[in-house]
Amino acid sequence: MAARIFAGSIFIAGAVLIATVFLGGGASEEGVETASSPATASAGDSVGDAPVDADGVAAATTEETLPVPENLGHRIGLQNLEGWLNTDITSLDELDGKVVVLELWTFGCFNCQNRIPHTQELYARTSRDDLEIVGVHAPEFDFERDAAAVEQATINFGVTWPVALDPDKENFRAWQEGGRRFWPRTYVIDQNGDVRFNHIGEGAYDELDDVVDFLIANPPDPADTATTSVIDS
Repeated sequence: MAARIFAGSIFIAGAVLIATVFLGGGASEEGVETASSPATASAGDSVGDAPVDADGVAAATTEETLPVPENLGHRIGLQNLEGWLNTDITSLDELDGKVVVLELWTFGCFNCQNRIPHTQELYARTSRDDLEIVGVHAPEFDFERDAAAVEQATINFGVTWPVALDPDKENFRAWQEGGRRFWPRTYVIDQNGDVRFNHIGEGAYDELDDVVDFLIANPPDPADTATTSVIDS
């Protein structure tokens, strides 16, 4: 009897193994895709997502064209600041010729804090020859007015780009003169000083990246500079 039970166990185990092979293996194989080899592919087949030509070679795909960002008008300056952190510059004029991401923020603002990780990624992947980021720190509450507190916050949050200190919110109000005012608010300024992106709050990170990438790859003609200053809308 014991021999029959043992033989039956061997039969069942063998059947399970055969079924596993025919069903394609275990969970470790799930989601694994194998592309056809270019050497054996035929015309009309594809290698991954790329079409294959008559010689079985993957054909080049057309790179997606980024949309041209709207020109929203010429930027205004930054006036009567208390100073700058993380930089030797004293004016936006010194950044002419570069793309500038300018963000109105304050360190106690949760939404402002949530934008920092993406800003860090953008800063890390771009050259300072092409792009600079400027945070205009305008306090919402009294405890955010102190320059030493702002400096410590930049260290705590890993803010390494230039920060302009606007404790009386003069620039915060000037850049949002025509309507309600928000923290955070993000602008992209092109090499001519024209505003090409304007976003309130968190998000729109892909759109921001697209505008920055487009402007770096396609510097505007100096003759196309806007003649009127940007007004909030």
